[in-house]
Amino acid sequence: MASSSSSPGRRPARSLAPRPGAAASLIPGLPDDVAAVILCLLTFPDQSRLRATSRAWRLLLSAPTLLLLRRRLRLPSRHLLCLFPDDPTLACPILLDPTAPTAWWPLPPIPCSPQLYGLANFAALAVGSHLYVLGGSHFDARSFPLGYPSPSAAAYRLDLALSPHRWERLPDMHTPRGSFACAPVPGGGVIVAGGGSRHPTLPSYGSRVNSTEWYDAATSTWHIVTPMLRERAGCVGFVARGGGDGREDELWVMGGYDGYTTVGGVVPNDLYCRDAVALGLWSGRWREIGDMWVEGERRRLGPMAAISADDGRVTEVFMLDGHNIFRYHFASNRWLKEATLRRKIPNTELCGFVSLNGELNVIKSAKVPIEISHPRRLLKKGRALEFQVYNPVSRKWRVFITHAPVSESFDCRSAALCTVEL
Repeated sequence: MASSSSSPGRRPARSLAPRPGAAASLIPGLPDDVAAVILCLLTFPDQSRLRATSRAWRLLLSAPTLLLLRRRLRLPSRHLLCLFPDDPTLACPILLDPTAPTAWWPLPPIPCSPQLYGLANFAALAVGSHLYVLGGSHFDARSFPLGYPSPSAAAYRLDLALSPHRWERLPDMHTPRGSFACAPVPGGGVIVAGGGSRHPTLPSYGSRVNSTEWYDAATSTWHIVTPMLRERAGCVGFVARGGGDGREDELWVMGGYDGYTTVGGVVPNDLYCRDAVALGLWSGRWREIGDMWVEGERRRLGPMAAISADDGRVTEVFMLDGHNIFRYHFASNRWLKEATLRRKIPNTELCGFVSLNGELNVIKSAKVPIEISHPRRLLKKGRALEFQVYNPVSRKWRVFITHAPVSESFDCRSAALCTVEL
């Protein structure tokens, strides 16, 4: 008697099973090796969206598999720009892949507190695939008197290699601070120095500190190290590998202000620092570098950007001062003019200055016309970001405009920028 599997109108049971290799096929009709290369070359925002397509794509586009594949293909490291347009507890940070200037990827906001608001002057930096947000200055509804900012000691971390993205609360710093110098250190940690409690809404108010501490990512603890020689806030920092005596790695702290006075007893005036100091990461001793410019050459240190080699060693340091870019000469401790902006900016204090893929990016808000299909409607202008990109090697400029998903104009006094290397 014939079995039911061979009855007319029914297919054999073995024909319902997928063909060998069909279940593991990434893209139908293409070999898996070719499909993997195609998915590997996509932009980071596209890869983040496509992880939910299937289990095979989620496995391939995960960080361990993707990084291993990029190394086998000898592809260069991927650099992303992370923009914090405003208070990160309210406005979502966004990522930009420079290979696709129109592809932005939003990140979740930092967990907020009902008593704290108006976070500004925080530090944002990346160590590998980890994104850190440290300190800052905010207002506390529980403080007295109301309306005065206070520094924050909070620390958050987000791993871009994991999906979905979530912020992790780290142990608080020993000293609350905002507007401070910070930099990644060899071994995966973070070091911070100086800072204060000043807020952009009250530019003539705030305290200053000289404490220094570093975060050990392996043990998730903060360690106090030798404080700076004097209190300093509004400063910037970077780690110069092999820059000290005996080729010691050093934390360089530049600029900022160390005092406050008034002109005529009414007009507030900060006493800006012209010198730089360096901390030996092995010896734990500070040394003075000296003044970087003479009296009358400039009032204060402008926005800075450091270019690093493939091993993370800082090779060049640049500063944006007015419409000019200056290069720091380590031997003479002087700033030398490098280039002039392609397009003039009325107020460079409102723009961002960051290095990305060995190039210098000057970022400012721009308004561009929006295409309107109706002929009787007035021409409107939408918010966008204008990038002036300078290559120090070829000494050439290029300019492009991208529409970022931000509702307000970009203001560097309340925003933050950092680069992420994957």
